[in-house]
Parts: sequence; C-alpha cells; structure tokens
Amino acid sequence: MSSSDSLPTSISSLHFPSSAHQSISQVLSSLRKSTLSITNRLRSIETDSVFVQSVADHYGLPLIANERCGSWYIPIEKKAGSAYFKSTDGHQGQWDFSLRRLNLQLLDILKANNGCVIVDSTRRGKSMPDALSKTVPIWAAVVNRALFPEEEACYDVQFPPNFLGASEESQIEKRIDGFVVSLNSLKLNMQELKSRLGKPIKLAWATREYLWPEYSEEELHNFHLMVLCSSSKRVHGAEMSEGGYIQGAGDDSEAWSCGLTPTIFWENKSTLFRTGEEDLPGLIEELIEKHRRLMKTDDAVLIKPTRNIYIRRGDGESGGEDKDGHSSFDLRINCNERETAAADEFMSKLISKEYTKTLNLGLPSAKLGSRQLRKVLDKVEQLVSSNLSLDSSQSLLVTCDNGKDLSAGTILMIICLFYDEEGNYKGLEQNVSINKDYIRQRLAWIISSKDDVNPSRSTLQSVNSFLMERP
Repeated sequence: MSSSDSLPTSISSLHFPSSAHQSISQVLSSLRKSTLSITNRLRSIETDSVFVQSVADHYGLPLIANERCGSWYIPIEKKAGSAYFKSTDGHQGQWDFSLRRLNLQLLDILKANNGCVIVDSTRRGKSMPDALSKTVPIWAAVVNRALFPEEEACYDVQFPPNFLGASEESQIEKRIDGFVVSLNSLKLNMQELKSRLGKPIKLAWATREYLWPEYSEEELHNFHLMVLCSSSKRVHGAEMSEGGYIQGAGDDSEAWSCGLTPTIFWENKSTLFRTGEEDLPGLIEELIEKHRRLMKTDDAVLIKPTRNIYIRRGDGESGGEDKDGHSSFDLRINCNERETAAADEFMSKLISKEYTKTLNLGLPSAKLGSRQLRKVLDKVEQLVSSNLSLDSSQSLLVTCDNGKDLSAGTILMIICLFYDEEGNYKGLEQNVSINKDYIRQRLAWIISSKDDVNPSRSTLQSVNSFLMERP
C-alpha cells in the first residue's frame, strides 16, 4: 500500500483521540480565558499608562482619573485627583447631566493648573468611552453656560472629530439649556463657583490615533484646557490576535481583579509581575490584608455651608479620636458599628435627659443597610435634637464603612430637618415644605463638599420616605 493510500480522504475519516473531543467553541473559550489572565491585564494596564503619561507630558497638565477605571492607568504619585463621569449618561437617547455627580472638585484643579487630563478607557471595539465622547462634553457645556452666561462663544457642545453623527450631536445640543435649569435649581452659589473656575473650559481629545485639536497659547489665553484621554489602543479583532494585549484591561475590575485595587497594584507592581498566574490570587489576598492594616483613616470633611457637620469613612475602631484616645468631635454617629447599648436603653437616656454623645446604628453594608436606614433615622433625629438644641456649635461626625453612602444619607436627613439655607442650625423647621426638590438641593451640599460621595438609590429612598412621611 502506497503512502497516499493511508491519508484520510474525507472529514468523516478523520479521528481524534478521546481527550481531544472538544468543540471549537470550547477551545476558543479556553484560549480567550488564558489571554484574559490577570497578568495580561496588568501588563496591558502598564503599557497603556506609558501613553497616558506621555499625554500629560505633552500638554504639561496633571492627570485626573475618571473613576473607577481611570485610576488603573495612573501611577499613584502622578494622580492629581478623581472625576466621576458615567458612560451611561452619554448613551444614545439617555444623555444626561448628573445632579448626583457634579464634579465641582474639577473647578479648583482646572484653575490651579490651567487645565487637566481626564483619563478613562473602554473595551474592545471602540476608540473611546461614551464618558469622554459625550458625558464630559455635556458637563463642560452646562458649566460654561451656567457660570459664564455672557460668554456665548463657549455655549456650543464640543465633540470629538468625526465621531458622532450630526443627528446625535443636534439632539444633545437641544438638551443643554434644560440641564442648566436643573443645575440652577440646586441653588448653589454660582458666583462662588465662577470664581473657583475663573475661565470657561475648552476640550481636546487624546487617543492612540490622534491629539485633537492642538490649540496655540493665544487660543487658550481665555480658557482652561481639559484633555480627554482614552488610554487603550483600539483592538479590532479578538484579544488572542494582540499577543496578550487587552484593550480596556482596567474596566470591570470586580470581575477579574480578586479584590486588587489600583493603589495596591502600583505599590506592588514588580512583585505582582514576578508571580506566576496560579499564585496571583493568594498574593493579592495577602497584599489586600497588608494594605488594610496600613491604611490611614481619611480626614473628616466639613459639609458646607454648615459649620459643624462632618463626614468620613469609619475605621471600625477609633474613628474621630486623637492620639490620646479622646474624641475630636462633640457628637458621633457611626452607621455600621454595632450598638453598644440596646435601643430601649438609648431611648431611656434621652427621656431622662442623660443625652448620649455617640450613636452606633449597627447597619449592615450595601443595599441591606440602605433599606434598614429608614428604621433608625428617628434615633438620629433624637440625638441631634437633644444635643444641638442645647448648644448648636457642637461638632457632629457621621461615618460609615466607605464614607460615601449611609453616612451621606444620614447627614442628608439631618440638614433637611435641622438646617436653614445658610447652613445654620434652626431646630426642627415646622413651616418648611420638604419635597424632592428640597432634598435634592440639600444633597448638593454634601456632593459639593465631598466629591466621592455617592449615596445609593436605596439610601436616598429611605431618606425620602422618612422625611416626606413626617406629619
């Protein structure tokens, strides 16, 4: 028999060993999973960060992360701040200006540096995220119109070149005046905000394909430049065709990072890169625990225009105590710490005029805690009323495990019930009509004071329910 006679003549005559009985889709899935490894993601992030830093050097401007994705691409020592622009506010037909994410912290950064670079990324198939192509342009147009109504030349929404269709640009443009009205309804001090910014905002875009537009110094004399940087190289095919490079590797980190954060990554980059893929989850767990032990307590932030209400992330131990173990605040409300006294004991102290100075609400984290907040706000009301009615200058610190959600909701209830428009304690206001607009205005105080505050929908529903159901 010739050698040619032994060759298969049809697909049906091909035989594979039993161990190879995998479908093509299973093989491709396995290859894709291997390509999307933690190591490949971190290497891709490091590669993209080189581009990000080159953009900052080119413009001579500080780097600002659009959280949460943007922080992965900025080394700790080069990160000048954070912004919170949601891509969903730029989705087709859902264009919006967020009253819960005002990003007013950027006004000070822009003025101090005459501009900044906002860093974000997006996954395979797009050259930039909707946050940079639409959400930030909407924000800049609203800020320009609201703070500089006399500067009609800066009214237009600035869009990246040849990126959106004319119809979409037109539809977005038509919504801007309505967004300005919504911003003005918060009754913020617009003159103060104008002073903090100083000049209107001009936008530019930086991707791997282009830097556009390039302004002259003369053109930028009357503006601050905000550069919107999409950090990742655009991948047209599958990740397997890119030699391990992953576009938007930092996106959706909860699904792949095993709890690793940008800060821990940049602090331990060389150690992570020396570790094999199979050992990374264990190493990451060790690094997270080490970071937790060394993590410093955040400074308390004053909620303006009040002069005595503060918010901070709780540390579960001695939040608000100085080096000698004494509390640096007159009153404290800890949303997540367990109660040290039973509820009836707390109420009996109030009845007997033995006013307590610390209230531990014992709420669980996340959505369950948000739902239960409604049931304990009466205790908060009692603590505030009984103490501040005697001395309204007493300082009050409110904490929760992240300093962004339950603590913000608790403070929102307090300033709605007890504080006037100038931020002065007035006791329970009997003649004030508390509606959603009123609550939204008070929420703006908190958001403007602490830029990363983000009370969940469930938390706000608990607060709204408590306030609006009052007799």
